[in-house]
Amino acid sequence: MAHRIRTFWIRISEGIAVQQLWSQLHGEARASYRLYSREVDLTRAQGETRGHTARRIISSLFWAMVMKLAPARRVLFVIALALLIFPGFEFRVRDFEFQLPNLSFFGAIVLVVLLALELADRVTMKRDLEIAKEIQTWLMPAAPPQVAGMEMAFATRPANTVAGDYYDAFLHTNADGSVRPDAPLLLAVADVAGKSVPAALLMATLQASLRTLAGVCISPLELVERWNRYCCDQNVGGQRFTTAFLAELEPKTRQLTYINAGHNWPVLCRVSGAIERLETGGLPLGLLRDTRYEFGQVTLAPGDLLLVFTDGLVEAENGKEEEYGESRMLVTLNTYSGRTAAEVLRGLMTSADQFVGNAAQHDDITCLVLRIVPG
Repeated sequence: MAHRIRTFWIRISEGIAVQQLWSQLHGEARASYRLYSREVDLTRAQGETRGHTARRIISSLFWAMVMKLAPARRVLFVIALALLIFPGFEFRVRDFEFQLPNLSFFGAIVLVVLLALELADRVTMKRDLEIAKEIQTWLMPAAPPQVAGMEMAFATRPANTVAGDYYDAFLHTNADGSVRPDAPLLLAVADVAGKSVPAALLMATLQASLRTLAGVCISPLELVERWNRYCCDQNVGGQRFTTAFLAELEPKTRQLTYINAGHNWPVLCRVSGAIERLETGGLPLGLLRDTRYEFGQVTLAPGDLLLVFTDGLVEAENGKEEEYGESRMLVTLNTYSGRTAAEVLRGLMTSADQFVGNAAQHDDITCLVLRIVPG
């Protein structure tokens, strides 16, 4: 019997420790509360008693949850609650007797049916999202291009199944798609406002447009300005802007020309130990069609390292809602000074993971590390 119970427990828990299960449940409960509480006024009105405030908030949370269901399922849910709460009763008047039994068992069955319907929807959606994730993986490079004297590593981790973050690295091509002799290296990291499917769909269009524009634009500045106009055309309603960092690196001279379109300032770690931030650029993409951008230029030396990241890294939170922050990021970069690009990236992601612990991830995380190999 004990063996059967143990086997049953391993099957439903997948062997995860109780503490990890509790942390996972706690994180999911907080995420659900944030979802429902967006529609609830949690402030206490003037003259309102605590009891009335509590009842109003509980009622609002209940309706916020119920209204997420389809109409037919709302009816099922209300019926199930009524059957669970209703204790049954016995009615007698002289020789007439009427008895209604406790219907809690039937209420539980209705809840199980409702759960089965919701799970079917979830499984179908999960399958579709996994396909979307696979397609999104195809859109971004699995391995960096090989450029003499340079090494590169990148990683992305979506908060949900699909992400609104985008990274790319490719050699400049001609209009016919051929690679130019001594072609410069194009680097791009972008972060679409929002998460999950809407952001991922826009990210896919950004990837396609960047690759197309890269073959016809003669400079990074022209590329970003035309990319911005494309984003404005796709930003119906003005709700989906994109922060981006785009750079062109000449392999021979190691000159980096960059434009920062409202993105987190990348970190340039000099071999001397100095830290520079690449901030020259302009507004995020998709806000104003006629935005004019500025470009910055730096020359990289052997041993220099460039980190481009999205805000999901520095804004990652632990269970106490403390952010990882740029200070911890910079300490980690200093710790891995002199290591390869892959080692720096791995150390950075590990550091963030250890800080966050079992807390739920709230935003997509993307990092790109470029290092000039010492001669």
